[in-house]
Amino acid sequence: MSSFIYGLCAATSAVCAGMLLGAYRRNKYRLLLWSGLCFVGLALNNVILVLDKVILPDVDLSSLRLLVALIAMTVLLYGLIWDVE
Repeated sequence: MSSFIYGLCAATSAVCAGMLLGAYRRNKYRLLLWSGLCFVGLALNNVILVLDKVILPDVDLSSLRLLVALIAMTVLLYGLIWDVE
């Protein structure tokens, strides 16, 4: 059951990233770009979670997951703070 939920989280993050980046292509609002890139990182984080917990349970990928999440949040934080429209 948990692998199904992990997969749904990854799919939801990927769909959100696609929608945000598609809206950025149409409207060119930079906040949509930074949010979309953040969700790409969060989707990658969820894919690594599936790898970590379901496919490769013997290998600890928690450090990689945390690094990817940190980079994703840093991208969004950069967009919120320093990117002035």
